[in-house]
Amino acid sequence: MSNKQNIDAPHERRPLQAHGHMDVVTLDGGFTLGRGVFEAGWRWSDDVKPITGTDSCQVHHTGFCLSGRMTVKPDDGEEFSIEPGDVLDIDPGHDAWTDGDEPCILIDTGVAAYAKPA
Repeated sequence: MSNKQNIDAPHERRPLQAHGHMDVVTLDGGFTLGRGVFEAGWRWSDDVKPITGTDSCQVHHTGFCLSGRMTVKPDDGEEFSIEPGDVLDIDPGHDAWTDGDEPCILIDTGVAAYAKPA
């Protein structure tokens, strides 16, 4: 079976409080892909924590940064930066925030449960 869906017409748009959104496409067979638009001023602990109710992000993210910059701070490690062109694999247990005035846009395959109430 083959199927497709354009990310510009997502199955779902999840708002991230006041600073962005996640467009989500889920294909038959269970493959889920998201395009996160994290606007300037976005911070997980401010914009997603109130939605999920967890102390830190508990989603395992895998994906690719298209534009903008983001800093990730693991619960048990040193913070690191994500920049355009970076392929990422981020374990559960982290905070994150955009850097600068440009939105950070990420393609993420780990979003099936992202920014959904617990």
